[in-house]
Amino acid sequence: MTDPTPPGRLSIRLDLAGGLRIGPGKVRLLEEIGRTGSISGAGRALKMSYRRAWELVEELKAGLGCPVVETSAGGARGGGAKLTAAGEAIIREYRQVEAESNRAAYKALENLNSFLK
Repeated sequence: MTDPTPPGRLSIRLDLAGGLRIGPGKVRLLEEIGRTGSISGAGRALKMSYRRAWELVEELKAGLGCPVVETSAGGARGGGAKLTAAGEAIIREYRQVEAESNRAAYKALENLNSFLK
């Protein structure tokens, strides 16, 4: 028997000291960069321009004070991007907060769903 469909989910945005915001969009971008090995590839996968993807990566770097992505220049072998330890930590910590929050909110979501027709 499979688990029943969850009654909903939370969308979490973390507002860190200093004004940095980390939410599902930035985390998904980092995950895609890790998966594709490319900022432009991640942007395409998320239907986001390269410029916007780069701006979000730079926003994370400026807010944290350390890079979240390491890039290499193009050329005959092509360029690329990979997550730094900080980038990987952002994904891991955000997904942990998200999972714990969804577990904590399960009953409330279930109760609120009882009002839906």
